[in-house]
Amino acid sequence: MVERSQIRYATGAGGIDIAWQEFGQVKGPRLVFIPGFISHLELNWEAASYANLFRGLGSACRVIVFDKRGTGLSSRDLGFGSLAERADDALAVMNAAGWKQAHLFGMSEGGPMAMLLATTYPERVESLSLYGTYAVGAGTDPDSPSAPTIDPEREALLALLPQVWGTGVALRDSGLVAHADEAPEGLGARFERNACTPHMIVEIMRRNYEIDVRPILSAVHVPTLVMHASGDPVVDVVYGRHLAEHINGAHYVELPLVMHTSWRAEDYEILLDSVLEFVAGSRSRFTSERVLATVMFTDIVESTRRAAELGDRSWSVLLDQHDLRSQQLIAQFGGNFVKHTGDGMMATFDGPGRAVQCAQNIRDTLADTGVPIRAGLHTGEVELRSHDLGGIAVHIAARVAALAEEGEILVSRTVRDLVVGSGLDFEDRGAHELKGVPEDWQIYAAC
Repeated sequence: MVERSQIRYATGAGGIDIAWQEFGQVKGPRLVFIPGFISHLELNWEAASYANLFRGLGSACRVIVFDKRGTGLSSRDLGFGSLAERADDALAVMNAAGWKQAHLFGMSEGGPMAMLLATTYPERVESLSLYGTYAVGAGTDPDSPSAPTIDPEREALLALLPQVWGTGVALRDSGLVAHADEAPEGLGARFERNACTPHMIVEIMRRNYEIDVRPILSAVHVPTLVMHASGDPVVDVVYGRHLAEHINGAHYVELPLVMHTSWRAEDYEILLDSVLEFVAGSRSRFTSERVLATVMFTDIVESTRRAAELGDRSWSVLLDQHDLRSQQLIAQFGGNFVKHTGDGMMATFDGPGRAVQCAQNIRDTLADTGVPIRAGLHTGEVELRSHDLGGIAVHIAARVAALAEEGEILVSRTVRDLVVGSGLDFEDRGAHELKGVPEDWQIYAAC
């Protein structure tokens, strides 16, 4: 019997409640389990498969498991949130537990969250274990540069789900759970009703179809294990193979199973053995020089003309006001001011949503003082250089900013994809060639 703590709550991104629970060996390696699709901290233990998996993890590790926003015992009324916000929720749970570092185990839709957390905060991640997951929403060729799309077949599924949700039919007939007929009578229906509402399940599925973290795979530098069932009927095995090929040094295990998840307890034993062996032998090789960050460049529009019109003295006063207010807003949104760039500045953020909101606030605040700006943002791997930054992500952000007109905030597709579901709106500005950067880049304007 694994001793479990009481269910507690952490404050996630946007101030919402995230329910979490801790169990297992007090002195074992610390592991955060990030669930896929839906979960329920209490009913998980009534499902033999999950209970067996958790008991196995807890026999060797100290484990934290939580219900993602919109599901289980966590908040359901503040939206499902973007992928970046959901990753922040996992970090909030670690902070609430007082864990400075942990191994991450992301299953299915929990995988992209784990990958984003491992690239944004590598100093806090010991290793990364991934099962049945993907870098881009199912249905999109992972080797194609195309953005994820929801095809008519999946739209039909989204229309059907609310009609049957809560009856047990969704888990039984969707293929998501193998051997669903072996669940105790009524558990499937009870799990559906308690884990999520009909409206929210559609939102969750839609957001999961839109996930695209392919641009960050090269930024994964922690020890990584990728596991995938060879006969996964929901997330084809090609997605697991793609992850293993694009995460440097990843160890790949293809499991001889025909399932995505399962009600049958023994189906998780081979998966459990792989995770425990990997965690026991993993030591983080994190170095502080490279991390994933959102880079923001701002620039005062037609600064030379305005300086000539105002005169040196008045222009200097205006620049001081610009610098002070901009740096105050960067700090307010959790960013790091890096340096001045002529008549603008450069800053970084660990969350793309906060970066976009900061740029919007800087634009609106300075416009009221008669200082129009433009801005460009990109999320990618940066190299820390004393008090400066380097890397291709910095160049891309600068090139994106150069495309902007007065009052515009332009972002790369990577930024847009990571904040889908956050409530931020964007207009497609088409594909652009960025000087010195390979291939064309899809650009969006933050509204």
